Amino acid sequence: MLQYGVGFSEKSKTGSDLEKRVLSRSGSYPAQGLKEMTSIIRPFRDAELVSLCHLIHKTIEVCYSGVYPERAVEFFKDYHSENRILERSRKGEILVIDRHGDLIGTGALVGTEILGVFIQPEIQGHGFGKTIMNELEKRAGAEGISEISLSVSLPSRRFYEALGYELLEEQFLDMGEGQRLFYWPARTTIRREDRQ
Repeated sequence: MLQYGVGFSEKSKTGSDLEKRVLSRSGSYPAQGLKEMTSIIRPFRDAELVSLCHLIHKTIEVCYSGVYPERAVEFFKDYHSENRILERSRKGEILVIDRHGDLIGTGALVGTEILGVFIQPEIQGHGFGKTIMNELEKRAGAEGISEISLSVSLPSRRFYEALGYELLEEQFLDMGEGQRLFYWPARTTIRREDRQ
């Protein structure tokens, strides 16, 4: 069973507590051989750009290859390029999950949209994605946002449905040469208690 301990130590742009310590206790981290992992959710720093881009691109390669055609995989990598990550950081807020100096997850809030949510493939399914989504939703609520939107990829569909996101009509982008990138626009309402 996954358990979390929480502590706060840093102020965000809006003055609310942001750095969140996440303790995960699980005997199911065979790749790392860890029984306890201590991670921190905190704001992204520009100096981490290369590491963050590497995490995102590795996750795309592992999770999207074989599910999407090659051109779609390359589209995702371009959509999450270093320049686009920096642009996202300037327009909104990017959070990272830091485990002893290594980035293992990320997500961004830009306006009313959550995007760029990626968790290191080896540790997916252990609650880190849900934890960063909860933090992003709380941030949105604190900014007075009542509805969040995002785009859902094929590999992440069950994850967002489990979080209660309403998937709208399936869409696709034409990648050329008969290749398509299918996705769903999705939305959820921020709970009232998260907006206080």
